[in-house]
Amino acid sequence: MRRVKTVHDWAFPNGIIDAFRQMLLFMGAYYLYRIVRGQVDGETAIAFEHGRDLIAVEKGLHLFVEPDIQQWAVTVAPVIDFANFMYVNSHFMITTTFLIWLYFARNEAYYYVRNMFMIAMGIALVLYVLYPTAPPRFFPEYGFTDSVVEFVGQSASQSAGALYNPYAAIPSMHIAFALMIAIPAAQLVKWKPLKMFWSVYPLIVSFVVIATGNHFWIDIVLGAATAGAAAWMATYA
Repeated sequence: MRRVKTVHDWAFPNGIIDAFRQMLLFMGAYYLYRIVRGQVDGETAIAFEHGRDLIAVEKGLHLFVEPDIQQWAVTVAPVIDFANFMYVNSHFMITTTFLIWLYFARNEAYYYVRNMFMIAMGIALVLYVLYPTAPPRFFPEYGFTDSVVEFVGQSASQSAGALYNPYAAIPSMHIAFALMIAIPAAQLVKWKPLKMFWSVYPLIVSFVVIATGNHFWIDIVLGAATAGAAAWMATYA
């Protein structure tokens, strides 16, 4: 006889123990990633040299567009305020909300997405060690400003303390995270406005990280590559 699902079954697709296990696993992996990321000894001189190398590459390609984008954004208060808010909060608010929804509403897809995140964070840590890079906001001589500090203050922008590493620009994990939730979300949600939102979400985040002076477009490309590599490897995890 087929068993009728109880309220408990609907609330916890694989049982309450699995729900707590996933929460602890994901939180533990994420904060381990943040702690290790914060402890990476990215030498300042090397990080700045790598940042200048990226600028030279972009100038050589005639695609050094970040200063123009940021300078336009800061002249439109609602735009830069939105960008600053998104940069500070999107990792927690949007990513976490989606993962919680995914676990409870589309549980069968959750474990693949979880594995993507684990792998992507591992890739990022390796790149942070091998190629510490100063973000655009550290190069005011090229016209950049640190809009996030101006928005929330110096202490708040570095409130993570040991979890903060200013030279972890490559890859952009804002972009990697955005892609790893947006693509599954666009496939799984049924409401068309939400599908449209998730379809453009990575583009919004790309604009945000440039407008706030936190990433070069090359960082964005490498963040997308990190997400792609994680998605491919997660299929075999």
